[in-house]
Amino acid sequence: MRILPKSDQKHYFNAMIVYTSKRKISIMDKYPIPGVGAVIIHNNSILLVKRANEPYKNEWSIPGGKVKWGETLQQAAEREIFEETNIVIKAKEPVYQFEIIDHNNCQFHYVVIDLLATYIRGKPKANSDAKEVKWINLENLNDYNINHETLKLIYRLEI
Repeated sequence: MRILPKSDQKHYFNAMIVYTSKRKISIMDKYPIPGVGAVIIHNNSILLVKRANEPYKNEWSIPGGKVKWGETLQQAAEREIFEETNIVIKAKEPVYQFEIIDHNNCQFHYVVIDLLATYIRGKPKANSDAKEVKWINLENLNDYNINHETLKLIYRLEI
C-alpha cells in the first residue's frame, strides 16, 4: 500500500484516498484506533500473549485488542481477552495508557488503555491474534521477550 503525497490526497470528511498494490482505492480513517488490554494476575503469574501480528510481532504482551463502536472499555477488554486467550475476566479500572504510531508507513496509530482485571475462569488457548498464550510466573519475566510497553506497565504497577 502507498499513501499519496499530501498534494495528491483527496480528503472526504476525515478520510483520505489510499492506493493499494493492486491499484484499488480504499478509504483510511485519519483518526487513531482505540484499543484495550487487560492486566490479569493469578497465582503469582501474569497472563501474556506472544503476538502473531504487528505491532510487536513475536513479542510477549498484555492481551487485548480494538474497541468496537458502542462498547465500554471494560466490555471491550472482557470480549477481546476471551476471543484471544479463552480466559474469562472481569475488567476493572484503567491503569496505563500508551500510543503505537507507525510513522514510516502510516499503517497504524493505536491509543491503548490497559485495565486491571480479575481472572474468573478458563484455560489459556491461543486464538485470533495470539501465537501463544500462557501464565508467566512473575519471577521468570526475564526469560521472555516482553515488549517495552508491557515492561513499563509491569514496573509501574510494581507487580
